[in-house]
Amino acid sequence: MSTATPRPSVLFVCVHNAGRSQMAAAFLTHLAGDRVEVRSAGSTPADTVNPAVVDAMKEVGIDISAETPKVLTVEAVRASDVVITMGCGDTCPVFPGKRYLDWQLDDPAGQGVDAVRPIRDEIERRIRGLVAELAG
Repeated sequence: MSTATPRPSVLFVCVHNAGRSQMAAAFLTHLAGDRVEVRSAGSTPADTVNPAVVDAMKEVGIDISAETPKVLTVEAVRASDVVITMGCGDTCPVFPGKRYLDWQLDDPAGQGVDAVRPIRDEIERRIRGLVAELAG
C-alpha cells in the first residue's frame, strides 16, 4: 500500500490563456516534472497561444507550440491546491481552503518577442520560487 503524498496541483489563470498562464504552466511542468499537477486556463480564452510567447519559450528550450488556450472552469479551481491569477480580476471563482496568489505581470498580448522576454524571465523566477516552496 502506497503512502505517497498526493501531488500538489497548481492552476494558472489569465484572461486569454495565451501568454502568461501558458508560460507559467510550461515552466512549472519543465522544472517540477511529474511532482506537481499543472493546469492553466483563461476567463476568456483566445483561439491560439500568442506566437511571440511560443518563440520566447523556444529560446529557453521549452516548446509550447502544441498548447491550446482552455476555458476556466469551476472544476479546475476546485481540483487545484494553489490558484495563481495573472490579471483576470474577479472572474476566478473562490473556494475556501484554496491558496490564491495574484501575480502582477505585464500582458504579452499584442507584444513582440522583445517585450515578452522580460515577462518570461520574471515568470521563470517566480516559478523557481514556487517549486522550492512546494518541495519544502
